[in-house]
Amino acid sequence: MPFNFTVSPDFGPDHVSGWFYFNTWLQRQLGVDIHLELYDGFEQQRADIRAGKVDLIYANPYDASMLVRELGFQAVARPAARRDEAVIAVPADSAASCVEDLVPGMRLATTADPDVHTIGMIMLESADLDKTNIEQREYESYVLIAKALIRGEADAGFFLKQSYDELSELIRGRLRSLVSSQIGVVHHALLVGPRLAGRAGDLADLLMTMQDDPKGGYVLESMDIRGWERMSVEQTEFMIDLIDTLVD
Repeated sequence: MPFNFTVSPDFGPDHVSGWFYFNTWLQRQLGVDIHLELYDGFEQQRADIRAGKVDLIYANPYDASMLVRELGFQAVARPAARRDEAVIAVPADSAASCVEDLVPGMRLATTADPDVHTIGMIMLESADLDKTNIEQREYESYVLIAKALIRGEADAGFFLKQSYDELSELIRGRLRSLVSSQIGVVHHALLVGPRLAGRAGDLADLLMTMQDDPKGGYVLESMDIRGWERMSVEQTEFMIDLIDTLVD
């Protein structure tokens, strides 16, 4: 039976092929069968995770908490020099030039990505806005949030900064960023589940030298990842505690 691998649905659509290349590279390097399953949204992915259908995952910080503390996953590595930040953006023709220009009753477009949503809501506090005085609508992806802003269906939207930066120039040119968070210690991570735990060390060793392998370097480029850094138990616990504090 092959192991099952998945990726947090907040990755950019331009990198779909990169994750398939990565999966193929992993199979050859580890000598095991791994099936890659990509999801359109968070709800079904989380249901399958809880049903025990995932053995390896490139997870967002919020889901890392569930995976590690409830399901026995362990973090292996994180992408080098990349941290997760949130962006609040508006349509390019919006009258708002800063967060404080947003007013009660404004229509917010967000996703089911809790860490990005939570960071975004914290940034809205400077405008005295919270869930009691704004309208919120949840979308399946950041691309759909961008479209909602462009169509005038929302006044502001929350984005994972990486996803915002990866929007096409045409789409991004019709939006405007008001603010970006600068937390610096929150990031995605590659985690292994109990069935694959015995290969965690081998996987970590492979990832640390991936950029030195010609094929591995090509795969990293296709994923827009510079390389990997080892992730210790202490680093994992610190990030999870921070996310839990923000969400609570």
